[in-house]
Amino acid sequence: MAKKEKVVIIGAGFAGLRIAQDLINHPAYDVLLIDKHNFHQFQPLMYQVASARLEPASISFPLRKVFQRAKNVKIRITKVENINTEENYISTTIGTFNYDHLVIAIGCTTNYFNNKNLEDYAYPMKTIPEAIQLRNRILQTFEDALNCKDDNHLQALLNFVIVGGGPTGVELAGALAEMKKNILPKDYPDKDFSKLTIYLLEGAPHTLNPMSKGSQTKSQEYLEDLGVIVKTNTLVNDYDGNVVALNTGEKITSKNVIWAAGVTGNIINGLPQNCITRGNRLVVNRHNKIDGLNGVYALGDIAYMETPNYPKGHPQLAGVALQQAKLLAKNLKNSAKNKPQKVFEYIDKGSMATIGKRKAVVDLPKFSFQGRLAWFTWMFIHLMLILSVKNKLLIFMNWSISYFSNDSTLRILMKPVNNRVKTK
Repeated sequence: MAKKEKVVIIGAGFAGLRIAQDLINHPAYDVLLIDKHNFHQFQPLMYQVASARLEPASISFPLRKVFQRAKNVKIRITKVENINTEENYISTTIGTFNYDHLVIAIGCTTNYFNNKNLEDYAYPMKTIPEAIQLRNRILQTFEDALNCKDDNHLQALLNFVIVGGGPTGVELAGALAEMKKNILPKDYPDKDFSKLTIYLLEGAPHTLNPMSKGSQTKSQEYLEDLGVIVKTNTLVNDYDGNVVALNTGEKITSKNVIWAAGVTGNIINGLPQNCITRGNRLVVNRHNKIDGLNGVYALGDIAYMETPNYPKGHPQLAGVALQQAKLLAKNLKNSAKNKPQKVFEYIDKGSMATIGKRKAVVDLPKFSFQGRLAWFTWMFIHLMLILSVKNKLLIFMNWSISYFSNDSTLRILMKPVNNRVKTK
């Protein structure tokens, strides 16, 4: 019996998880899946964790649970520190691992565009821990506002500035606006939250800039109907923790700036510099292989592939990551049978965003639509993408309760303890 080849996958996001699943119990490969966390996180619903609509466990899936019945998949929770592409091994905080095929699917991190102040004072929302931190901050702000006596400080607390008018920023702005309208008057009957102001800042001419004209226009209309102040063609020059300075010369006092304005690739030491392009993405060919490296591939947000239809690279979307992972798994299976490799061609199945209750926009390849039907479509698609039946039911139940009551029961402040238990 031929020796199995080892496939090492770095990152358990959409791409890393999918290729590992597609190679389950394949006779030609042993799979090692490495991630810093022991769970897969469903990023499209991260904003609902931050706005206390869903619990983190609803959109998180333990990796070991996913691969309980996989005989050829091992999992290690660690950080990859270096890749040796000449001797085909990676170095981690728990040791080294050899590979025959290395799949880099580590995604992206928040891009502050080299502004240290923004990095220090703005709240990101790329991971579950960051979403929980933001949820705590939002809920604590309401408690602080209740006892604030200084009008200027109170307004700074109640000014929420969301930077970035993509799906994440738009969806979070809508969620906060609905919280102001439906929840705060019931939770805090002794406090007037009418001065709570939500700003959405976008550097491009429109919100949801990559989407259709109709979706751009309608999304901004929905946000403004909810009371969100939308400022397009607006960039943040600086933020010192108290004042947001804009490129227009305007200044906004705020204690709560949420950064959803851009991403940059996570780069691991050891990769040649000529493999890295703008946005810290790794240049790959049509098979997702990094040119010049033996058996090293990149998938998803971290991968940069030029094709005739996408001469500037593919959009950093879950759909791209899933399709690339599916094809690479198929090519590895073909390689084991000495069959020809297939090239990647992205099939755009559409994009969507929700702004609030019965308010959403959907772009399909040949047409787009907005409103109630788009909202139900958004909910259905996202429920189908959730991994486990249990999580689907939990999310559906939370959404159903919220729909009929305009409320949720998840506004619990859960702060980390400061003291640590000492161990020998």
